[in-house]
Amino acid sequence: MTTQLKLDQRYGRTREKRSRRILIGAAAVVGASVLGLVAWTTVTGAIDSVDTDATGFQVIDEHSVVVSFQVSGARDKPLACALEAQDTEHGVVGWRVVEYPAADGVSRAFTETIPTVALATNGLVTSCWIP
Repeated sequence: MTTQLKLDQRYGRTREKRSRRILIGAAAVVGASVLGLVAWTTVTGAIDSVDTDATGFQVIDEHSVVVSFQVSGARDKPLACALEAQDTEHGVVGWRVVEYPAADGVSRAFTETIPTVALATNGLVTSCWIP
């Protein structure tokens, strides 16, 4: 055994340890990259999230329902919402997609009429999003 080999073994400079360090370093880089990707998608998803709260509905007649709702989280961005009217068996008897221009306020309130094909028993906001 050579002197260099003895010194390498004594101070942990063997091939095994070197390749293990490289493997651990590569795993750390991959782990940090995955963590960064998850953090990035979480933040961008939260920035563009829109919260809706239905504040009420009124059945006008068998051909229309008025839905009132409040939207928050879409400051300075246009907004689109899907509205739905249902019958007693929760079947969809009317729906409508409405679009709104960008506005300054963080929270906005709307009232919309949904045309129906039969008598509805409720009206609701299915979802809102930033187009």
